[in-house]
Amino acid sequence: MDVNGKVAVVTGSSAGVGRATAELLASLGAKVVVNYAHSEGDANEVVEAIRAAGGTAHAFQADVRNDEECRALVESAVDTYGALHILVNNAGMTHFIPHERFDLVTDEVWEDTFGVNVKGTFNCTRAAAPHMQRAGEGAIVNVASIAGVRGVGSSIPYAASKAAIINMTKSTARVLGPEIRVNCIAPGFIDTRWLQGGLGERYDRAKEAAAERTPLKAVATPETCADAILAFIQLNTFVTGQTVIVDGGSSL
Repeated sequence: MDVNGKVAVVTGSSAGVGRATAELLASLGAKVVVNYAHSEGDANEVVEAIRAAGGTAHAFQADVRNDEECRALVESAVDTYGALHILVNNAGMTHFIPHERFDLVTDEVWEDTFGVNVKGTFNCTRAAAPHMQRAGEGAIVNVASIAGVRGVGSSIPYAASKAAIINMTKSTARVLGPEIRVNCIAPGFIDTRWLQGGLGERYDRAKEAAAERTPLKAVATPETCADAILAFIQLNTFVTGQTVIVDGGSSL
């Protein structure tokens, strides 16, 4: 799919991987809806950066846990730009809880994590699918994590939610073809503000250790993840239901 002139919704795109993806798509001519749940200022900054570079974008607030808000998000894209061709399900959250601390994993933790990561991915996919079918083509890319493959990461609920996204990618790819392709990326350690905030003073040490055990001697960045997402949208036109691990080989 040539993204030039296409319409894209990128959830959770006020920072990190979402922002890098929104900016990359816009630089290639896509019209982008920058979604945020809480960070309005950051989202507006992304839109301003895209417009300053000659691209087309607007921001839209929606909590992906809420089906009505997901539908409104998609309708904003269609009403503004006339169609929808691309959806990147990037919105995600976690609670940083050591895996052995079962006592800290409350019902609220499960509901928060699965609500955004799993239910949100499904809600947005369901809202987007009819419009992509009407357009005659569509590409959906979900953002999971190596946590969903290896059972590692910030918490057990987070790892379980990312495994669910990988599984959902297969299910939705099976039923949404041939018009819509659904794929997934599973990044490892990503150099982001989000992870830095979660790890705090442990961040630099964790980043160094992750890079050291990786064959490419580096960690992922929002930009390298955006490149992998773009490949699924623009280049891998006969691939669906697949997950690519973006971790520089650290999980080998």
